[in-house]
Amino acid sequence: LVLLFIALAWYLYPDAQRVLKFMKNNPDRSAYLLVENDSIIARHEADKAIPLASTVKIVVAIEYAEQAAAGMLNPDEPVALSALETFYVPKTDGGAHEAWLETLSDKIQNDAVPLREVVRGMIRHSSNANTEWLMAKLGLDRINARTDSLGLKQHTPIYYIVSALFVGKEAFPDLKGKALTKAWKQMDMETYISHTQAIHEKLLSDPAYKTVLGDLNTGVQKAWTDKLPAASANDYVSIVQRMNRKSFPPAVQTLLDEVMETMMENSKNAAKFQHAGMKGGSTMSLLTRAMYATDKQGLTIEMTYFLYPLSALEMIRLQSSMSDFEQAVLTDAAFRAQMKEQLGIH
Repeated sequence: LVLLFIALAWYLYPDAQRVLKFMKNNPDRSAYLLVENDSIIARHEADKAIPLASTVKIVVAIEYAEQAAAGMLNPDEPVALSALETFYVPKTDGGAHEAWLETLSDKIQNDAVPLREVVRGMIRHSSNANTEWLMAKLGLDRINARTDSLGLKQHTPIYYIVSALFVGKEAFPDLKGKALTKAWKQMDMETYISHTQAIHEKLLSDPAYKTVLGDLNTGVQKAWTDKLPAASANDYVSIVQRMNRKSFPPAVQTLLDEVMETMMENSKNAAKFQHAGMKGGSTMSLLTRAMYATDKQGLTIEMTYFLYPLSALEMIRLQSSMSDFEQAVLTDAAFRAQMKEQLGIH
């Protein structure tokens, strides 16, 4: 048992090289774009649209900042926790919503929190419940129009992501297993999104609806992942470049920094960077990340990377090393040089 524990600890030990090696050895399952001071260091499949998972929440945050800066909503508006609870489905978000709630002890008044804290919970803790509520608050039509105004060329439509979990239950109540997976895969996106809109309304009107989730076997989860909003590495590097260069209008930028740059609240990061931010996402077979930083000397780094599809073991090993990999990308010139040499520009 001791030897097994040691072997397992070694196998899962965080290692920045593990992520780099995966990218190098699996070009068919990797897409990335790394930019240093406006020069491309590494690029592969950067125009390919790939499911984003929670990385899509960056666009929702931008729409929030734009509307708040325009006076369309108040960042300090109280939001009832019960309204967010409407879209919380236990055991489907890796504990994200509960983790966010645990940080709110000094923010809750009359069972409500400021709108800005809801957005921070969506980005920092990746609460799906907060995200679905915000999508409705901001308007899906406005969020999708924002992808156009940002010039995101490969972005597919954004829709209610919590409601999508119930598409099988709603559209194919009599199917399970492989039959359900096949039906899920074959559904066209217009019909799929229409179901998510109807389900969203049911979640609002019937609290009991979410208590029965339906069959979410591994095949269904893969089909669900495949239909998530997608975009390219180019698309999301273009977004984080604007954040890194503070090129949004000042009022918008201030609101964005508040929700996107929570990593600067860590003293170690504050000692290294003028500013930095990131947002990632994952499913059972997908890892995504968009990140940026400007160091104390003014060096700018932006990177987006997508790894998909992944096995369960690959997910565990890569997730254990992502933090080390990202710190190396943002702080280690020698590591970036290694990436340039091993990954190249394609």
